[in-house]
Amino acid sequence: MTVSASRPALRILTCAAALTLLAGCSGNVQENPPKPLTDFTPSAELDGQWSAGIGSLSRARYPITPAISSDTIYAASASGHLKAIDIDSGEVRWEQDLDARISSGLTFDSGRLYFGTRNGEVMALDGESGDVAWQSTVSSEVLAPPQLNSSLVVVQSVDGALTALDRFSGEQQWLYTSSQPALTLRGTGTPRTIEPVTFAGFANGRLGVFDNRNGQQLWDMRVAVPKGRTAVEQLVDLDGQPVLTEDGRLFVTSYNGRVMALNARNGDTLWSRDESSYLTPVRVGDHLFTVNSRSEVLALDVDTGRVIWKQDALSGRNLTAPVFIDGELAMGDYQGYVHLLDAETGEIAGRTHAGGDGISVRPLTDGNQLYVFTNDGELIDYDLKQLSGNGG
Repeated sequence: MTVSASRPALRILTCAAALTLLAGCSGNVQENPPKPLTDFTPSAELDGQWSAGIGSLSRARYPITPAISSDTIYAASASGHLKAIDIDSGEVRWEQDLDARISSGLTFDSGRLYFGTRNGEVMALDGESGDVAWQSTVSSEVLAPPQLNSSLVVVQSVDGALTALDRFSGEQQWLYTSSQPALTLRGTGTPRTIEPVTFAGFANGRLGVFDNRNGQQLWDMRVAVPKGRTAVEQLVDLDGQPVLTEDGRLFVTSYNGRVMALNARNGDTLWSRDESSYLTPVRVGDHLFTVNSRSEVLALDVDTGRVIWKQDALSGRNLTAPVFIDGELAMGDYQGYVHLLDAETGEIAGRTHAGGDGISVRPLTDGNQLYVFTNDGELIDYDLKQLSGNGG
């Protein structure tokens, strides 16, 4: 089944056409010069436990985020080298050299590993052996990690298409195509898929909700409106993944647009504030943490959107999306530093240098450890330790 909003645009930004304001093909946008790092008194530290060489994300900085199961972390290079690693010891359980150029983040669910490629392939591998379970083809390159419910694998590709595949066979179940602007950030939104519906943001600044039974659009709304004179000023991509809460609130970000809280059932706006971001926010309790396009970190009140604190000491450093671990926000930057911010105050709590030609994918956590994947393909396991007293 195919559902179409309108004909896709013919031109999407590529590396060859990248403008000086766009940081390569990663989707990161350099709007202001990076602030130099300054001294501080640490209250937390990251202690490296093990590291493993996986392989480079390539010059294009493909967003190949690793995936975690209960006892294994899976990581892949842009050339198709894939490793399954014991999460405690760092020992390699198995590795595969695939005849596929991996381009998306990895997703693990119920014993299988899912990802997309530059050629528009979607692959499902057995998590225990690395054997290919099935392989399917969608309309174009896949940068967003596939999303799953009990019966579907939902994939968003760079041409604005949203494709639902049978999670057991890979057979296409439905297809939705959206209109694309002539110029977009290098990246796509990551859908949020639950059992009945999928929430997806597009490069045209719109957010849609789709019935997973047939792909019909239930509602959509404009999150960001193109404005300004230049093509870059008119970018309105929704590249972050919507955050859904148990009480039915949906938090979304947009480039050159807004951070918004919506009623997930009907799209009604609960609050919004002007804030440009192409990264996925994090909700913890009554805080919503977001990194804007200037690499300023904000804590917002989830009920009102009020700014609780704002940290601009890392401005211009092309921060990754944040992850929450043990009272801290962790994020990487373009020089390969991992920064820790106190989630309550926004103060810089810790820092370590992972190196690796920078960090462009969001760190991961299993709740206990922090895992960082550098651009040159080094996967590092860190133990987070709180320091006593004044940070000694």
